[in-house]
Amino acid sequence: MLELAVFLCGAVVMVIELAGSRVMAPYLGTSLVVWTSLIGIILAALSLGCWWGGRLADRRPEARLLGRIILLAALATGAIGLTNPFVLGFLQAQGAGLHTAAVWATLVLFAPPALCLGMVAPFAVRLKLSDARHSGRTAGSLYAISTVGSIVGTFLAGFVLIAWIGSTNIMLLMAAVLVLASFLAARSGAPAKGALLAIFLALLFQAAAGDGRLAAEGFVDTDTPYNRVLVYSAAEGPTGRLMRVMATGPGAKQSAMYLDSPAALALAYTRYFRLVEHFAPQMRRLLVLGGGGFSFPKYALENYPRVDLDVVELDPGIVALAREHFGLKDHPRQRIIAEDARTFLNRNQKPYDAILCDTFNSHYAVPFHLATQEAARRMKSSLAPNGVVLVNLISALAGERGRLFCALHATYASVFPRVLVFAVSDPLDRANTQNIIIAAFASAGMPSLTASDPQLDAMLARWVQPPAEESCAPLTDEFAPVDRYTASVWR
Repeated sequence: MLELAVFLCGAVVMVIELAGSRVMAPYLGTSLVVWTSLIGIILAALSLGCWWGGRLADRRPEARLLGRIILLAALATGAIGLTNPFVLGFLQAQGAGLHTAAVWATLVLFAPPALCLGMVAPFAVRLKLSDARHSGRTAGSLYAISTVGSIVGTFLAGFVLIAWIGSTNIMLLMAAVLVLASFLAARSGAPAKGALLAIFLALLFQAAAGDGRLAAEGFVDTDTPYNRVLVYSAAEGPTGRLMRVMATGPGAKQSAMYLDSPAALALAYTRYFRLVEHFAPQMRRLLVLGGGGFSFPKYALENYPRVDLDVVELDPGIVALAREHFGLKDHPRQRIIAEDARTFLNRNQKPYDAILCDTFNSHYAVPFHLATQEAARRMKSSLAPNGVVLVNLISALAGERGRLFCALHATYASVFPRVLVFAVSDPLDRANTQNIIIAAFASAGMPSLTASDPQLDAMLARWVQPPAEESCAPLTDEFAPVDRYTASVWR
């Protein structure tokens, strides 16, 4: 039974670590900074737990004490599921930098259970030692069992649990598993352990039922293969018009749809994608990188009757949510491709009249491999001779918060002969974060910056002077420090 307890504890460690990124995503994003904090601090806590557990086991080699340690790990794991909104909301409200917030969040939420679970294997080794001549075999066997458990936990979390249960509920389930492991390690205190197991299972069922009620009321909090996604209803600020919103990161709406007009463009930056009408008036083939709620593809199908669309969306879970909540339907002129945008560009051989890149829709987690010169070259090679690429990003126009924009502009300017920039909110505000549209052209000619359509003309009037070419280095596959640039948003 002790071996099974060690196996379960090893599995729970990796489930907690993988699900931890989803727990933190709505508040801190899923950037390299978040993952670094999770991996580094959990490893440190496990190491400290191994040292402490070994010393404690030498002083008190009692199965009952090991059971209590595992039970404490169960309580700490359950606390993640019950308290993470309050802890993460508090840290986010303090205005600390992303690095500081990610480190503190991991220390408070994930270090305690990792510390306790790190104590299990060395304690179990001490309990199993009966003959010094076989101490190496005993230690090796138990650590191997723990590692196999971690491997199983990794695949279980990545392939099953996160996609089917949800990150917060996973913590409650893992707490219940640890209560069971505590009982396997030591039968003492069985009634108390049984009661605690019942409590965690009741909390899990209550949380699952609550998720079902919220879904029925229009609020969805779900984990997909690649994201933690929130879908909810909201009112548009200036008009009070009701919208359905999709969010995959903190502080921003990645997609939105008016409930009274599903094909209309509800978010300001998506309206700027209409510039393809001006820059590519004879457009026949359109490529959209990043589907989300399929806001612009739905608009294009309704308003551009001669255009065929290819929409590349990595996450099949987001496509399913778009079908269920955002009115996405199959259409003979639309092809949905479930693939990473970069790999699609790498193998694409067909020319497009326009490409819309809507993959940088969060300033917390930018896919670096789509922000490099090599990616820009692939976009250019996928364009018709007079084609245009429109890229949406969130950044400031200048200063410390504008480093991502400066680098992306330098990247596209190094590949395309003509690059223009449009500020969605305020072209005069260069210090604060806003949506920015980069327009990169396959040909060198200067396009007209006036239009007969008043809405398009107003967008074109928000043209802004780009940064000096020598002020930033282009991003490359070899070196693209987008996480360092985006972290400045927190300052």
